[in-house]
Amino acid sequence: MLTDTLKSLFKRDLNKLKVEIESYQDESKLWEIDKNISNSAGNLCLHLIGNINNFIGAEIGETGYIRNRPLEFSLKDIPKAELIQKIDDTIVVVNNALDSLTEADLNAIYPQIVFEKEMTTGFFLVHLSTHLAYHLGQINYHRRLLDF
Repeated sequence: MLTDTLKSLFKRDLNKLKVEIESYQDESKLWEIDKNISNSAGNLCLHLIGNINNFIGAEIGETGYIRNRPLEFSLKDIPKAELIQKIDDTIVVVNNALDSLTEADLNAIYPQIVFEKEMTTGFFLVHLSTHLAYHLGQINYHRRLLDF
């Protein structure tokens, strides 16, 4: 079933996100921007955590999470250990939420209009997985360019 695939992809990529964050030798570089790099790795990490906890945790898993998207991009200097803990917590949220889904749930229309049109929950979850992978790649490049 699609949920097994999604759980595997989210777990893989969230664990890779932890590795990327842990790999910064200079913790202050997590929050650095340079030239045309408009988002720091720390802020991208917060954005991914907020995005997943909002769209999967709050909406599907009914966790009660309340997103503050502007803070995802304005908070700075969150300790590396705290970011790692937030990622670990997000892995649990994803697994619990996806475990609750049936095939009918995946084929149902996602409860929120996100891209100005309806889409199935399954489609949107695949999108969220690719969104995670996209920003994970940005974080990898950020680290290799700025943490030396």
